Amino acid sequence: MSEYERSRTMPALSEHVFDQAGDVNWLGSWLPQELHVRAERLPAVTVHEDRTGQDEPALFRTRADEMRLEWGTREGGAYTGWLQVAGTGAGASEVTVHLSFADERHDPGEEVVLTALERSLERLEEQVRLRVEDAG
Repeated sequence: MSEYERSRTMPALSEHVFDQAGDVNWLGSWLPQELHVRAERLPAVTVHEDRTGQDEPALFRTRADEMRLEWGTREGGAYTGWLQVAGTGAGASEVTVHLSFADERHDPGEEVVLTALERSLERLEEQVRLRVEDAG
């Protein structure tokens, strides 16, 4: 099993960050650009990956009381992930994203995954910053 994790501080309240990250209609604004999520009957979603050209049945759950998102493949548990938002005080939040690949065929490799995690967190921060600025 391969596991990867990255964290980033964001200049917004945890509720704002969680709302932005957890809206299934806005996942494309921060997920890796080669992943496309189509909501079905939640928690069921379909994920299209440009790298493989395939659609994968998956699950996406939000746990607002825990400020946590969870996702993964529907069958076989080949791939799972979570995102956790925690308030750090002074209007900032810490976001941690974690990916686990039980099936190595789904793991594109450490460099690719860590780069994608970093870029996703950057994109999420950009989206959160825009939302906070628009609200202010």
